[in-house]
Amino acid sequence: MVTYVATLDVPRHVVDYLARLLAAHRRRIGTPRCSRALGPFRQAVLVLRWFRERGCVHCLVRNAGVSQATGYRYLHEGIGVLADRAPDLHEVLDRRRCEGMTHVILDGTLIESDRVAGVRENGNDLWFSQKTRHSVGTCSFCPPRTAPHCGSPMSRPGSTPDITAARIHALPALYKAAADGLPTLADKGYIGAGIGIHVPVRRPKGRSEQALHADTRTMNNLIRGVRALGERAAVELKQRWRTLQYVTLSPSRIGDIARAALVLNGIWK
Repeated sequence: MVTYVATLDVPRHVVDYLARLLAAHRRRIGTPRCSRALGPFRQAVLVLRWFRERGCVHCLVRNAGVSQATGYRYLHEGIGVLADRAPDLHEVLDRRRCEGMTHVILDGTLIESDRVAGVRENGNDLWFSQKTRHSVGTCSFCPPRTAPHCGSPMSRPGSTPDITAARIHALPALYKAAADGLPTLADKGYIGAGIGIHVPVRRPKGRSEQALHADTRTMNNLIRGVRALGERAAVELKQRWRTLQYVTLSPSRIGDIARAALVLNGIWK
């Protein structure tokens, strides 16, 4: 065995923030002092290593000197306390409108997983996506401009279309925001989402883009250009917290993991 020193490339104040949340959670549930294998700070490091490095849980628990069952319990506990801090979408939209935001961006992203969490009525994997040919979770993000931490994503099985997931979790709040002067920009996957959700106009089947009116093409280009900032924000979020690229826990936890990553992203600054 060869030992070496490693550095976790996460700001110290992010680790301290999570450690304080974990310490408060232990006091809330009545955990006796010094009764756990790891203190709040070392547990925070374990959780952040998993988020940041997409590390193998078996390796993380071995380095921390705890059992595999304890490591998973610590990891799920850290995800839970972070996800509980994620703001409600209605609150976020009200805050952004008061700050003078002109629009928000609705986008869906697929987060791969190596587990199967359920089956459909026809016997197929509930979390299987025909788009990626893999088990994934569909998360709907609502980042205003380039701030990916401002939306609270909700996860649905990978077999759920983006617009269906949005109707369940996001559109009710977005309709209210649009009525209050905060419209939403989305891609063609959200055609038919309703009033206040602006999407590019689809060209006629079998016709070229030039078949559209010049004003329509200009509007499409503007929507795509502005939406690109939101797509970039979602990509940056998945690159910073690499566990979102491939989740090794149950797909049913993808929503909590995404919300936890957004909370960490907001504290990072």
